[in-house]
Amino acid sequence: MAKEKTQAAQGADKPLKAAAGKSTAKAEAPAKSGKSMMGYAKAAQEFFEQSKVELKKVTWPTRQETVKTGVAVLVFSVIMAIYLGVVDMALSRLVAFILS
Repeated sequence: MAKEKTQAAQGADKPLKAAAGKSTAKAEAPAKSGKSMMGYAKAAQEFFEQSKVELKKVTWPTRQETVKTGVAVLVFSVIMAIYLGVVDMALSRLVAFILS
């Protein structure tokens, strides 16, 4: 059963890839001229189908990588906030000293 679905899914990809090159030119022509709403609908459908295929190729980060990156961003943000706070306070005191 699962093998049938896999074969069906693979079969579904082949016409999509083969048709992608051909139908792009056809779908863009009505979309550019603005003559047909069906052209927009077909172009949007093709865009989403191609986006779905491209999203399947994406290598998503693991949870551990995501946590490590998030912690690095958080630590860097805190360091930059402290640095900018110190610089702001120093410049404020310098301006206050000059104006007094």
